[in-house]
Amino acid sequence: MKLVAVAACVLSFGAILVVAPSLAQPPQPVTDPGPPLSGYPRKALGLPTADELKTVTYVRDVIYGHRDGMALTYDVFKPLKPNGALVVNMVSAGWRSSWGPPEERQARYQWLLDKGFTVVALHHASAPRFPLTDAVKDIRLGMRHIKLHAAEYGADPARIGVWGASAGGHLSLVAGLMADDGDPAAENALERSSNRVRAVVAYFPPTDLDALLGNRPKQGAIDFDDSLRASVSPVHFADASDPPVLIISGGADKGVPVAQSEAMKAALDKAGVENKLTIFPDADHDFYVKDDPAKTDAYALAAMNAMVAWFEDKLK
Repeated sequence: MKLVAVAACVLSFGAILVVAPSLAQPPQPVTDPGPPLSGYPRKALGLPTADELKTVTYVRDVIYGHRDGMALTYDVFKPLKPNGALVVNMVSAGWRSSWGPPEERQARYQWLLDKGFTVVALHHASAPRFPLTDAVKDIRLGMRHIKLHAAEYGADPARIGVWGASAGGHLSLVAGLMADDGDPAAENALERSSNRVRAVVAYFPPTDLDALLGNRPKQGAIDFDDSLRASVSPVHFADASDPPVLIISGGADKGVPVAQSEAMKAALDKAGVENKLTIFPDADHDFYVKDDPAKTDAYALAAMNAMVAWFEDKLK
């Protein structure tokens, strides 16, 4: 009887050995979450940690102007240990400028804040009600206000950079290449102030709106007279007085083809402006690589680090 019982146990154990492998789950495919917002690393699109929240104070809803009776605003993120430089982020996607509470957006700027940069999130009158021509006017006005009040935010007005992605990249180039010293005869006192900056970073930016828009249907942000396209195209404004420009683009970008960045680089080269163009060959818009979230995030992180390094060098 004992031998029979032992044999039964062995057989039972053997059955388990045979069956167990069939219970193992097959490898699961990697889930592709799609393009990240404006080419941010995924970590930047979450909420800041409790410790990160302690490193910053905010100046909220600073009003720099009005459009159709509505306030135009920006938010200031002040690091506890400022380095004296300030970076303005153009909050714009498709020339739509969506507001969000600073404490929910801080993670997008944490790389800069950790290095001591004061950061300003600049908003403009937004599509679809207002076309991009209005956005251009707004950010140029907003930059005057920021520069005029930079010292109040713990920053040197001579050490300001601008950064944005896609439509925000376009507006960053506008801010850098279409800047001036102000109009002494302007009715608006703010228009008499300078809006010049020291450095520009633009991710996959529209630069030549005639070439980009072609015969696209007029709707939303691009619903404006074709004759105005050149006046808001940074490619036409490169000159020797421009600040250094870093452009980062995807070589497979179908939304804003890399030719837009290459044309901008050619114009900057011709004008003798310091510039650098970095291209991620297989990246689409937002540095997206389909079905490869790891590479997408690696590109976004590389771009973030390059942006921070550019400002560390040019705003020192």
